[in-house]
Amino acid sequence: MESSWFSIIPFLIVIPIAIFTKQVLPGLFLGLLVGAYLIDHSIIGGVEKLLHYVVQALRNKSNIEIVVFLYAFSGLIGMIKMAGGVKGFVETAAERIDTRKKALILTYVSTIGTFSAPTFRFVTIAPIMRALLKKVKMTTAELGFVIETTATPVIVLIPVATAFVGYMVSIIQMAIDHQGIKQDAYSLFIQSIPYNFFSIVIILVGIYFSFFHHSTSTAPMKLEEEDEKDWHDCHPCVSKDLPSKPWNLLVPLLVVISLTLLLTWWSGHHKSHSFFEAFIKADVLEAMVVALIITTLITLIFFLFQRFTLQNLLNGFITGGNDLMSVILLLSVVWGLSAVTEDLGFSNFVTAHSKWIPQMFVTPFMFVFGAAISYFIGSAWGTWGILMPLGISLASSADLSLPLIIGAVFASGSFGAFSSPLSDDTNTIAKILDLSVIEYAKYKLKPALIAAGITVAFYLVVSFLF
Repeated sequence: MESSWFSIIPFLIVIPIAIFTKQVLPGLFLGLLVGAYLIDHSIIGGVEKLLHYVVQALRNKSNIEIVVFLYAFSGLIGMIKMAGGVKGFVETAAERIDTRKKALILTYVSTIGTFSAPTFRFVTIAPIMRALLKKVKMTTAELGFVIETTATPVIVLIPVATAFVGYMVSIIQMAIDHQGIKQDAYSLFIQSIPYNFFSIVIILVGIYFSFFHHSTSTAPMKLEEEDEKDWHDCHPCVSKDLPSKPWNLLVPLLVVISLTLLLTWWSGHHKSHSFFEAFIKADVLEAMVVALIITTLITLIFFLFQRFTLQNLLNGFITGGNDLMSVILLLSVVWGLSAVTEDLGFSNFVTAHSKWIPQMFVTPFMFVFGAAISYFIGSAWGTWGILMPLGISLASSADLSLPLIIGAVFASGSFGAFSSPLSDDTNTIAKILDLSVIEYAKYKLKPALIAAGITVAFYLVVSFLF
């Protein structure tokens, strides 16, 4: 379709409503609905168009694989929690850690086995740190800050076996398809990782707080109150009612990571001439989905041999999978919104009206704009879904590096996930560590803004060099 200002109307609806309601989905849905009516002006026709765009998105093979991956991954984590894997890991670690240095090293080392999702990181490491709070000798807010720097900022940089990978690759694929760009979405994601400057900087800030910063307080909370509290009550995953079996966490994670790497190599080895080239040529998404399904079946059998009932395991899987249904719904609406705006001529409009922006300021602008949105809506995934089509369109118009602009979009969402008082990360860690959400968010904002400022400087320098 020809360039038309009508194509930006859905986005002009999405962003203000998301900020006002502090919810991403209502804004996305209304934007999709308005876009559908701009294509079909009849009363019933607009709703039919909305349904058409969502159904068409869900009929796509790659999109279906992403939905299966997200649900199955969360379901696997649900089974692990129910089987006492998280509780067993927490108890085993807490018994063996007796100094601040060991506790902080564990925080970083444990990322190797618990990088699948931020919430999963929190429910495995935060209860350990809460149990060791007096030994760690940090304020509770400092402790929460350090733990959070090892969650979303780390996970967005990991290219396999996380709940984020499928979603991130999907929105890249969606955006480049609408631009007619014939590149592999997963390869672009890999190339964008070094340009997610905010995540890298905030990880370094966390390391500084862990090993080089001396807390001004050694009383993170009232110790007499803390003595009365049992860390088993801080989250259902470590409840006293659950068994304590650390291997029920370690074995499934080891299997899924190993199988993902093996099947990814296998998928691409016959198309390549070297070991590393096989990973580039592989159908990574399909390999991850197959590895995850096989791991789920192996884990189910492994747990059945321990005499867990099939009904409880299935309930754990379904409960875990349902935890991501809101994300799957969000993704379906994002796919539909992207399709409807493209049919309205969004890419052509951006190309025709963005040439006045100096090339070196496009990437910093995308980061700052996205960081502001993600802070006010508290959702990295929502921010990525809203801004990736805009970022790719601007990159094509300004002849910018795609990995650079993709990295900036992902960095902007990471800022909100880390610093916003509305984000799941902030609220989950505050609940586990018994912190005030607002006070904790205020505490994190200053270092997050410093990291954001450094990030903007990096984007300016890199854009100038490119």
